[in-house]
Amino acid sequence: MILDNVENLVRPVFPFTAIVGQEEMKLALILNVIDPSIGGVMIMGDRGTGKSTTIRAIADLLPEIPIVADDPFNSHPSNLELMSEETKQNFIKNISIATKYIKVPMIDLPLGATEDRLCGTIDIEKALKDGVKTFEPGLLAKANRGILYVDEVNLLDDHLVDLLLDSAASGWNTVEREGISIRHPARFVLVGSGNPEEGELRPQLLDRFGMHAEIRTVKDPSLRVQIVEQRSQFDKNAQEYLSESLTNQEELKTAILNAQNILPDVELDYDFKVKISQVCSQLDVDGLRGDIVTNRAAKAFAAYENRSNVTQSDIEKVITLCLRHRLRKDPLETIDSGDKVSKVFKEVFN
Repeated sequence: MILDNVENLVRPVFPFTAIVGQEEMKLALILNVIDPSIGGVMIMGDRGTGKSTTIRAIADLLPEIPIVADDPFNSHPSNLELMSEETKQNFIKNISIATKYIKVPMIDLPLGATEDRLCGTIDIEKALKDGVKTFEPGLLAKANRGILYVDEVNLLDDHLVDLLLDSAASGWNTVEREGISIRHPARFVLVGSGNPEEGELRPQLLDRFGMHAEIRTVKDPSLRVQIVEQRSQFDKNAQEYLSESLTNQEELKTAILNAQNILPDVELDYDFKVKISQVCSQLDVDGLRGDIVTNRAAKAFAAYENRSNVTQSDIEKVITLCLRHRLRKDPLETIDSGDKVSKVFKEVFN
């Protein structure tokens, strides 16, 4: 039993850079890691297309982060915006804070999760034993400064999706339970995946996801064989396969870190901002989320390309991902929503 637990702790993860195809999904995940304020990714596609594998791979790729030791909210040791109230008070009073490094948290939200499991609740055992009301953190606390993954998000209860999206948008989780009021940071990259055949997400909820990636089963036989052989090699000798991918993994990790550092200095010309809004207007996109997310994603892509100015090709690369899920559905429409975004982009920009 103990051996099994040890194996689970060190279970190897398939390397992100070795994943063949699904470029749209990979790019959306990378951009959200560079700038979490983009607002997460909704990944819709066929079964067995490597959605879960890719999401776990990006979390495994990221460098370790510093946290306050024994803090249930993964508080940052020096950034006030990423601290729990208790840590913030200790920081302000110059009380010594013990720190440690952990891997970026990757939290799975099961379909059967309750609101208490998600947001946190009262520690009943401690209340009965010691007579004190203590907060027991939920999955939102564990996911702070990490990735929260919801598989089959289109089957999740709507009120849980609402809670998730509110926390993802505000960066905070507030819990009112039995006379206790707790507010803690909940900054995470929200990643949802699902199969459209099993039901669509409500448009107002879909709109809250920053990006939307569509993935399809690979049709090219030679590419399918390549994917199957790669997986077989990994299952046969994971450590050897990981060591062969190490150089590519380190290069991507460096590129992401560099992009995070230069992102605050990336500039987007006013003319481009106007044209992005013109595209959104012509597509009849409700609200301004589409404009905001496209601006952020274009800057993140420029930073990823190690540039301090956004180009037209940067915007072209991300605009479909940012807008396709915000278009109003017309059952009589013959053109795909992604193609529609691309067509209007070309009209406005060219």
